[in-house]
Amino acid sequence: MIIRTAARRRAAATAATVCALAVALTACSGTTKDSAEKDTTNAGTAAKADPNAPLKKGLKLAFLPKQINNPYEKIVDEAGIAAAKEYGATGKEVGPSDASASSQVSYINTLIQQRQDAILIAANDPNAVCGPLKQAMKKGIKVVAYDSDTAKDCRQLFINQASSEEIGRSLVQHLGEQIGYQGKIAILSATQNATNQNTWIEFMKDELKLPKYKNMQLVKVAYGDDADQKSFQQTQGLLQAYPDLKGIISPTTVGIAAAARYLGDSSYKGKVVLNGLGTPNQMRKYVKDGTVEQFSLWNPEELGYLGSYAAAALASGQITGAEGEKFKAGKLGEYTIGKDGEVILGEPTVFNKQNIDKFDF
Repeated sequence: MIIRTAARRRAAATAATVCALAVALTACSGTTKDSAEKDTTNAGTAAKADPNAPLKKGLKLAFLPKQINNPYEKIVDEAGIAAAKEYGATGKEVGPSDASASSQVSYINTLIQQRQDAILIAANDPNAVCGPLKQAMKKGIKVVAYDSDTAKDCRQLFINQASSEEIGRSLVQHLGEQIGYQGKIAILSATQNATNQNTWIEFMKDELKLPKYKNMQLVKVAYGDDADQKSFQQTQGLLQAYPDLKGIISPTTVGIAAAARYLGDSSYKGKVVLNGLGTPNQMRKYVKDGTVEQFSLWNPEELGYLGSYAAAALASGQITGAEGEKFKAGKLGEYTIGKDGEVILGEPTVFNKQNIDKFDF
């Protein structure tokens, strides 16, 4: 867990950390990427965070989403790029059109050649991107995962939208209440290798082991690959295979919108409960027409904003990614880095007919 405070004052003490071998050595701060690259050849070189260091001007940040046409990640990245302008940096978004495991690799290699100061990545696969990300860090480029994590030794920070356990368990809790804790349920996920999806699903399965869910049965986990049409077809397939299905959890914004579209035009509308993660703008019509009662999400604009400031703090030497270090994220206030370099944005919001019109994203 991390601790978020509203304090605006600067940290009074300097946090000392020791850079680990190999990958973590690249977190050692330097004045240029050339000097940072040189530092990585000296095992045991220590780096110190300077929380009072100003954010460097002219930083170059690149956002690499799971896929370039994902509307949710477009919101995240555009907010991060806008945040970069606040502290005198430039940002851009690049990425593949598909969400396959290795589709991001060539983009990372290009960003290394362009000598970006930081790469922010929502990983399609936790390990497929590790090789090039480690090369990036060896050259002094800071690596921040957001939304979907890489393996821990392939980045300095992971900006998590909320506690993974809280997300997974709460989705089951909400659906259980809606269906009276009885009946067959299914999960409509994104890709089979997506780190965030798989972590949430494991917590969903663990929650379902509790006694109060004894009359609920998870019959299948389907994968729509974060593609609208495939997610739509997977929803159709689930209901054809299990016509007595009581509920579907879709922890992906693409999946829940596609599933809602199918349910809204079918005889299952009002009979099958759909819950999961979506944005208010894409789900508003389905909430108002009764297809969906409620769903959850954090503010993706704040996720991108936080990721941008975290990357800048790393690139400026304010933090190294060690547990306990603090940094300021503009209007969001101060954050503290938790275990394994994790920074948590905050609690997700539950959207329903009563509050959905208060949000616009």
